[in-house]
Amino acid sequence: MTSALTWQQLRDVNLMALDDAADGWAAVSRQADAAQERVDGDMDGALSKTQESESAKAAARRFKRLSANYDYIKTECGLIRTAVSGLSAELAPYQRTVKDALAEAEALSYTVHKDGSVSYPAGGKNQLTGEPVPGGTVAGNSGLLGPGNDGLHSPAKGDLYQPGAQKPGLINPNPHHAKAQEIADRIARALRQAHETDERYRSALSKLKAAPGLTVDRKTWADAAADVQAVRDATYEYLKREIPLDKSPADRKQWWDHLSDAQREEYLASYPDVIGNLDGIPAVVRDEANRENLQLLIAKLEGQDREQAKARLGGLKEIQHQLEVNAANRLTDPKEPPMYILGLADEGTGRAVVAFGNPDSSKNVSAYVPGLGTALDDEFARNDVKRARDTAIGARDKDPSSASIVWLGYDPPQLGGVDASTLLSNSEVMSAERAEKGAPAYNSFMSGLAATNSHGDPHLTAIGHSYGSRLVGAATQEPGGIPDADDIVLLGSPGVGVDKAEHLGVPKGHVFVGAADNDPVTQLPSKQEAVAGGVLSGAGPLVSYVGGDIADQGDDDIWFGKDPASEAFGAHRIKVDDGPRPLIDGQGPTPAHSNYFNPEVDPESAANVAAIVAGHPELVTSEKHR
Repeated sequence: MTSALTWQQLRDVNLMALDDAADGWAAVSRQADAAQERVDGDMDGALSKTQESESAKAAARRFKRLSANYDYIKTECGLIRTAVSGLSAELAPYQRTVKDALAEAEALSYTVHKDGSVSYPAGGKNQLTGEPVPGGTVAGNSGLLGPGNDGLHSPAKGDLYQPGAQKPGLINPNPHHAKAQEIADRIARALRQAHETDERYRSALSKLKAAPGLTVDRKTWADAAADVQAVRDATYEYLKREIPLDKSPADRKQWWDHLSDAQREEYLASYPDVIGNLDGIPAVVRDEANRENLQLLIAKLEGQDREQAKARLGGLKEIQHQLEVNAANRLTDPKEPPMYILGLADEGTGRAVVAFGNPDSSKNVSAYVPGLGTALDDEFARNDVKRARDTAIGARDKDPSSASIVWLGYDPPQLGGVDASTLLSNSEVMSAERAEKGAPAYNSFMSGLAATNSHGDPHLTAIGHSYGSRLVGAATQEPGGIPDADDIVLLGSPGVGVDKAEHLGVPKGHVFVGAADNDPVTQLPSKQEAVAGGVLSGAGPLVSYVGGDIADQGDDDIWFGKDPASEAFGAHRIKVDDGPRPLIDGQGPTPAHSNYFNPEVDPESAANVAAIVAGHPELVTSEKHR
C-alpha cells in the first residue's frame, strides 16, 4: 500500500520539473530516431551499395541490429515521455483546485490543517439562547464514502460534538460552516483524484523497464507492446478521449494540424495503431506509426499456433521484408517509388494499406481494392503489394507525380481456410454483403486522401479487382458516392451492382473496364441463369462456370448485374491480353484473372491501368465491347 497523498505534497509538486523531464525523454527519443535514420541510410545504405564482401555483409548485419536498438530506444523513451507528460497534465487541475481552496480559506481566516480538515471562526447567534455560535472544524468529503469520511481523512471531533456544531439532520447556524465544508470537500476530492492519478501513472512507469543487454528480439518487442498498453491505459483520459474517432477525415486533419509537436509525439508513442489507421492523418505520420505498429503486431503474433495467426504473421513479416527491399532498391534505382504503410491491423481477415509514392504530395493517386480470397498473409504481401508497386512505376513513367495504393481495409470473402487452393468450392462470393459492409470504410479512406493531398484538386482513381470491383460499385452507391473520385477502373469484374456506368458517379468516359476473354470471373452466369440451369444449389458462381454455364454472350447479365464489359453497360473497355484458358492450359481454374496489373505477363493491360492512374486516358488502347 502506498501512503496517501497530502495536500501539502500536491500543492508543492513541481509540475514544471515534470514537464522538463518529459522534454528530456522526448529529446532522447528524437536523437534515437535520428541515429536510426543515419544507420539505415548513411551507414547501412552506403555500405550495402558499395561493398559485396563477407565482412561488409557482416557489418551490414551489425548495423541492422544497431538500427533495431535505436528503434526500441525511440519507442521506450517516447512512452516514458508520454507518461510523464500525462502525469503532469492530469495533476495540474487538482493542484490548481487545492491552491485555490487554500487561498480562499486564508482570505476567510479559516485554518486548513495537515489532515485537510478546515477550522472556521465563531459567527451568528444561537436562536434558542441568543449566544454566539462557536466555530468548529470540518473534515472533507471526497465523494467516496459519505460526508466526513473519504478514506483519507477522519472527521474532526470538534465539528461533531462542540456546542453549535452541525448535528445530523440540522443546519449549522454558523454562516462559516457551509463554506468551510465546501473548501474541505474540494481539497479532499482533489487529493483523492490526484492520488488515483499518481497511482495509475506509477503503475505504468514501473513497467517501463528494459532487459539487460543489447539484443532487441521478438520478446523485447512483446514487452514493448505491453508497455504501450500500460501507458495507453494510464493516459486514456489524457489522450484517447481527444482523438476524433467519430469525425470526418477533414476534421481529423484539422485536429492533427493544430496539435503541437509534443502532442503529436505523445499520440504516436501511445496510439501508433490508432493514428496509423486514422483517415485524414498525413501519410508520413501514418507510415511512421504503422512501422512501429508492425513491430508490435509481429511480436504479438510470434509463437502463436493458430493457423490464422501464422498467416497474419507471414504477411506482416513479408511486408517488413518489402520495406527493406524498397529501401535498398531506392539507393540504386531512381525509378523505385518510396513505400508507405498507411494502415495495419490484425482484425478480421487482416488490414493492410500500402502505398508506393507519397499520396499527399502526388497529383495522381489510385487506390486498388483486392478481391476474393485476399487476407493479410504472405501471398497478399508478395502479389497484391506488387500490383500497387507495378502500377505506381508505370504511372510515374507517364507523370512522376503519381502514387498507387493497395487497400485491404475490409474482409473479402475467403476460400474456406487459409490453405485452400481452389476457388471452385467457394460460396461466399455469391453475396454482396462484404462489399457493401466495406464500402463506407473505402469512402472514408478516399476522403482522407483528398483531405491530406497538397494539390488543390488531385486526380483520384478507384480501382476494383474481382470481388473488389463489387466493393467499388457499392461505394459509389453510398451517399455522395466515392469522395473526389475522377476515374473508376474495374478489372476482372463479376459485376458491380449497377446496370449502367453512368450510375457510378463519375463523368461519362471515366469508367474503364478490363475483362480478359479467358477470365471466367468476368463471364459468370447470372444468378437466375444458374438456378434455371440446375446448377448445384449453394455451390457458388465459379462452380456454375466450370459446370458449363458461361454467361450467354447475347445476355449482358452476369453474377452481380450487368456485365461491365458489355456495350449496354457503357464503360470504356480497355485492351487486355486474353490470358491462359482455365484448367485447359494447366495453370489452374482462373489464371487470366490475376494478370491485369502484371507488366511482364500482360504489359498492355498494365500500361493501360497506369495511363489512367497518371491522368492520360489518351494513351489507353481500347477493345470492343462484348
